[in-house]
Amino acid sequence: MSSFLAPLAVQDLASAVTVDMLVVFVLVLVALVLFATEWFPIDVTAILVMVLLMLLEPWTQISAQEGISGFASPATITVLAMLILSTGINRTGIVQRLGRKMAAFAGSNRHKQLAATIGITGPVSGLINNTPVVAILVPVINDLAHNGKTSPSKLLMPLSFASMLGGTLTLIGTSTNILASDIAAQLGAESPDLDLQAFGMFEFTQLGVVVFAVGSLYLMTIGVRLLPRRIAADEDLVEEYALQEYLADVSVPANSSLIGQTVGEALGDDDLDIDVLQLIRYGERFSDPLARKEIRESDTLRLRTNRETLERIIDAEGLSLSGSPRSEDDLHPGEEEPVLVEVVIPSGSFLVGETLTSSTFRQRYDANVLAFRTRGDVVRDRFEDIRIRVGDTLLVQAPPDSLTRLVENEDFIVAHEFDEVTYRDEKIPFAVAIIVGVVALPALNILPIVVSALAGVVAMVFTGVLKPTELYSSVEWNVIFLLAGVIPLGIALQQTGAAALLGDAVASTAAFLPVIGVLWVFYLATGLLTSVISNNASVVLMIPVAASAAQSIDASAFAFVLAVTFAASTAFMTPVGYQTNLFVYGPGGYRFSDFLRVGAPLQFLLSIVTVLGIAFFWGLGA
Repeated sequence: MSSFLAPLAVQDLASAVTVDMLVVFVLVLVALVLFATEWFPIDVTAILVMVLLMLLEPWTQISAQEGISGFASPATITVLAMLILSTGINRTGIVQRLGRKMAAFAGSNRHKQLAATIGITGPVSGLINNTPVVAILVPVINDLAHNGKTSPSKLLMPLSFASMLGGTLTLIGTSTNILASDIAAQLGAESPDLDLQAFGMFEFTQLGVVVFAVGSLYLMTIGVRLLPRRIAADEDLVEEYALQEYLADVSVPANSSLIGQTVGEALGDDDLDIDVLQLIRYGERFSDPLARKEIRESDTLRLRTNRETLERIIDAEGLSLSGSPRSEDDLHPGEEEPVLVEVVIPSGSFLVGETLTSSTFRQRYDANVLAFRTRGDVVRDRFEDIRIRVGDTLLVQAPPDSLTRLVENEDFIVAHEFDEVTYRDEKIPFAVAIIVGVVALPALNILPIVVSALAGVVAMVFTGVLKPTELYSSVEWNVIFLLAGVIPLGIALQQTGAAALLGDAVASTAAFLPVIGVLWVFYLATGLLTSVISNNASVVLMIPVAASAAQSIDASAFAFVLAVTFAASTAFMTPVGYQTNLFVYGPGGYRFSDFLRVGAPLQFLLSIVTVLGIAFFWGLGA
């Protein structure tokens, strides 16, 4: 019994801390602060941590070879391959086709809409990486909501949550599972008495099914009542973004000083913060590019600017106010070009870390940005120099050909479906067969998952599902660099004894908690950590600690690793806890508090269900 309850006293813990541990703890703290504050992109933070670990080798015990080992990790390679496979599925349009069938089934029935959203998203997210699934379905669900007279706010958060729930069904449902599997295998190889090994394809499917069922039931009953109605079902984008005060039509009288100048010469000064959206001349409308269009008498210029700037330019240039668009119909009567859409910035986009000015977004896509939504706040002017982050949403006005280019570009999620986009429908049988093979071969212990995933990539290229040139653009390189950067941090925690020390500290709760209580503590701690930093980073930090704690109290290391994995894969409480939450943040018009109100009860409910499920299916004894 004394070996079962051998927690260190507080003073013993303090005396057990070495200089090596302190250095690693400081690096962990630095990483947590940088991940939480997003002062740098998460991949840059991960690489910084990796470099610091190697520079401080005498204390971190991380050699150059171990520092870069994350790039050769089976988890990193598997995630890379799965991202490519997900793009191949996207190119065939099969998920979009499922989405349209879902929309046809649901119609305007709100309960059917929610059930269809969860019912399609969850199972699909178990077969391909859940992050691309949400990126694919955001425009489908957004259109379903508007066409079915339902607020998008009522469906988009469930879309994200359902994808996380579905990601727990199989090993390949989320990068978190793949990374956790790899870390477990490493720990098992280093300490055979832990009895840890890589997860099988359906290792935890039975628990995943329970979690998915309970989570779905919550979303269909309690969650739907807690979800806000931030965007009215019949509200167009001009009204949604409250742009009425920032749009105006001005006429050019005979005595105006603008006559004879080009639009670029007259109003192209960035300091003015004015966008010329259209030039209307005798009923004919001209859109981008307008910079070289000469202004003539009686022209009408449609502007986006604030009232103060508008009044100043009217007085200075002798213009007269002739109207103000109040809705999309006013902005584009008769659905004429150009079109107004929301564009969400996913991870891996070239825009992340850039500004609209530095990225030359307007010039590249002949597009005007009318508003900018970042972390729940809407900015309607002076947004040219705001640094763009993952999940930010741009309200873009552009001609259809430019929007088609945006839709087909992996750097954007356009929150509206376009018929002009062509898919490789004829390749659907090949894509489905390849995914089945990728899942089946590891499940039957014929090939490791990393080999089957890479073989699937090759098969998609050979069968024409993907073009060779699409391989590199398919990969979210920030995710790959994140994994490669944080994996050595987990190794440092293990090698310096820092993980064992933290594990003993948490294991000390066994003096007054049963084993299942300690397991629950790890679930809650991982959930809270994942709410402020990357889910992959939290897995790297928590799994070695959880395994050490389990060893200290003579419990099942697998049970503790699984609790951490599930907690990191289901981060509902904040929009920054999981990428898919960021994808729906803008289009749903959500506030930060909305995720806490809907997600916190679900997180707490699943903490109990998951811990009890682990105890039921696998037991807690070593």
